[in-house]
Amino acid sequence: MKKLNLIVICLDTFRADLIGNDEKLSFVKTPNLDRLSEKSIIFKQAYGEGQPTLQIRRAFFTGYRSFPWRFNFDRRGVWHHAPGWHKIPPHQQTLAEILLEHGYYTGLIADTYHMFKPTLNFTRGFVSYEFIRGQESDNWHPGNINHVKDKISKYIKNPENPPPVLVQYLLNTLDRESEEDYFCAKVFNKASEWLKYISDNKPFFLWIDSFDPHEPWDPPREYADLYYPNYEGIEYILGYPPGEATPEEIERVKALYFGEVTLVDKRLGLFLEKMDELGLWDNTILMVVSDHGTELMDHGHIGKRPSELHPFNTRILWMLYHPEIKKKKIVNEFVQSHDLFPTALQLLNIPSPKVDGESVWPLVIGEKEKLRDYIITGWADWRIGPAGGRASIRTKEWNYIVTIDKEDKGELYHIPEDPEEKNNIVDEYLEIAKALREKVEALIGQRLPATLPELCDRALSPVSLYLQKKQRLIEETLHDVP
Repeated sequence: MKKLNLIVICLDTFRADLIGNDEKLSFVKTPNLDRLSEKSIIFKQAYGEGQPTLQIRRAFFTGYRSFPWRFNFDRRGVWHHAPGWHKIPPHQQTLAEILLEHGYYTGLIADTYHMFKPTLNFTRGFVSYEFIRGQESDNWHPGNINHVKDKISKYIKNPENPPPVLVQYLLNTLDRESEEDYFCAKVFNKASEWLKYISDNKPFFLWIDSFDPHEPWDPPREYADLYYPNYEGIEYILGYPPGEATPEEIERVKALYFGEVTLVDKRLGLFLEKMDELGLWDNTILMVVSDHGTELMDHGHIGKRPSELHPFNTRILWMLYHPEIKKKKIVNEFVQSHDLFPTALQLLNIPSPKVDGESVWPLVIGEKEKLRDYIITGWADWRIGPAGGRASIRTKEWNYIVTIDKEDKGELYHIPEDPEEKNNIVDEYLEIAKALREKVEALIGQRLPATLPELCDRALSPVSLYLQKKQRLIEETLHDVP
């Protein structure tokens, strides 16, 4: 039997409702993903099980839940130390390791710098991997504030006290000259090169991890101008406009995100053209996934955080192209991030070890009507101390959200009447909330509020520590002047 190749493309902070004819965001230009969706299986009720970034990738890679948080590995050098934000446990096999054992040539192309920090091990099982440097606060390009001082005022109102992440990002992009120098362009260009060199290494497994459209939302200006042109104000590329932001500033921030999405779609499309050129569509399974979405004023905010466990945050993109199907199919049953691992192995006719996830393929071919009646998602918080954050338990009718480690009656939303989940009715349905809460407690193994074993802190990035120390030295020097 001919062995199929597998390609997985993971997009960070890509809202699932951008694809699949959801009316709310149908104006956002994603022609390449739209075309791919027309010949793919789309899981419309796909959610993360533990979020945000590293937590969900570990579930993708291993098939195990990352929530509830339960490990205390060495995290030195891994800023920040949020619950679940750590390496893959040694006893959990990765998808790359298993495929390698079965003769697959395995590759990773990524600019998601969190995966490559000290003490992390997300490259396990990859014969080759490439880390594209420079995203966000990746401690890559040397320099200091003076090298980027003339740029800072373009992005924040108070240029005298810039966020360290902005300083490092501007250093990392000092040499950028054209669209080819943008990070998502580099990622998909390198992925196309990888395909060119492995023609004799089939079957293969390639994981492409694009940090875009994660903030900084900094596409070439013409991409943002597609959605909000003629803007001359501050470009809040970090994605968090100030509380007093004007309506125009807020619309521009949204346009920056949409522009970044369109840029990612274009560069992903060029990679799909390389697949055309190499004739890979008849022997390759392709999945496109995301780790979470982001708020775009859906509940009055921009960004993502554990207090907003609603679909624009917790729902993930999951599209699956299979060469033996090649037609659009919508699956409306619950699936989660840790289901990717056993699904991939089943599709490649490789036995899966026993893991927390289940293959979603029986939903596609009609062998099962559903995998589960409800899903539970944990979202890590950044607070110092015992592992916290919030959890959501979602059924087709209800979404109950509760704080993990503090006394909290929670929030309850009735989805059929309130699909955007804006009307908290927990006080009217306390018995339903209690029943759902008990299911969260069963997963955690404790009554809420719970104390989970991980200890977390707000570890700072190297550039933050440097700038903090430098400011202290300046203040001490000024204080000593008579």
